[in-house]
Amino acid sequence: MSALHDALTEYLATRRALGTQLMWPESSLRGFVDFVEADGAEFITTELALRWALKSVGVQRATHARRLAIVRGFSAWLQATDTRTQVPPQGLLPARFRRPTPHIYTDGEIADLMAATAQLRSASGLRGATFKTLIGLLVATGLRPGEALRLDLGDVDLGSGILTIRESKFGKSRFVPLEESARLALAAYSTFRDTVLPRRETPAFLVTQRGSRLGRHAARRTFANLCKAVGLRPMGHPRRLGRGPRLQDMRHSFATRRLIAWYRARLDVDRLMPRLATYLGHVSTVETYWYIQAVPELLQLATERLESAIRGDVR
Repeated sequence: MSALHDALTEYLATRRALGTQLMWPESSLRGFVDFVEADGAEFITTELALRWALKSVGVQRATHARRLAIVRGFSAWLQATDTRTQVPPQGLLPARFRRPTPHIYTDGEIADLMAATAQLRSASGLRGATFKTLIGLLVATGLRPGEALRLDLGDVDLGSGILTIRESKFGKSRFVPLEESARLALAAYSTFRDTVLPRRETPAFLVTQRGSRLGRHAARRTFANLCKAVGLRPMGHPRRLGRGPRLQDMRHSFATRRLIAWYRARLDVDRLMPRLATYLGHVSTVETYWYIQAVPELLQLATERLESAIRGDVR
């Protein structure tokens, strides 16, 4: 192993000791070190870092900036022991992060996706059942995908129909009540899972056909392939996910549908917004109000509501 790779291993160990999770940055940094060595360089330069950061094509500018920022952190640490190391300056690739426009799923698209899970290869049928349950759970509750994947058996009370979401984003925990149809669907999955795999080492509620916890990467990749199967993503190269609807958009769809229903019922959305924010696990209603400006139909309904208020005919 080269001196640069040794230094990277030490850097990653130091960051982890400080409690930092480095799944994506680690793979990126190892790729960067390989890139530097393939170029024949003995130390990091700004020119090399910039060239590597811009290698990815077909991505947002924010991704290029993020790749450069990852290298900047490693370079700054390395410079203390190797003064030849150049640290890429701040602002070299300025790019504001922009939230992608959410895809609001129609009932037909949800039905097609859930039907497509039956085609997932699995001798026991558990793989298809797990993904059908994951999609249904996200549609019914608006959970973040990571929250659903982290659910353990003890977090799912099938008797009372309550989910316990533990220390999610920003360390917040909350209880999420289930509609009866969702409770019954989870109970059916639980029975099927326990019949197919009665002995498992993981306490996870959603499991793979091998009995391990369903992970983020596998969930993203399989869902992207389901989207391709029903025409929501271009087929493209079989090993590439492509762009299109995401699991996260199930959450956007849930919030959007609830807000649209409230506006159409002429309810006081401003008064109800804190309730929805709490249910979704938002720190403040600012995050929840974002859905209104992100979805044209909601923005139109909000505008009409405001105009009615100005005219004085809002109940």
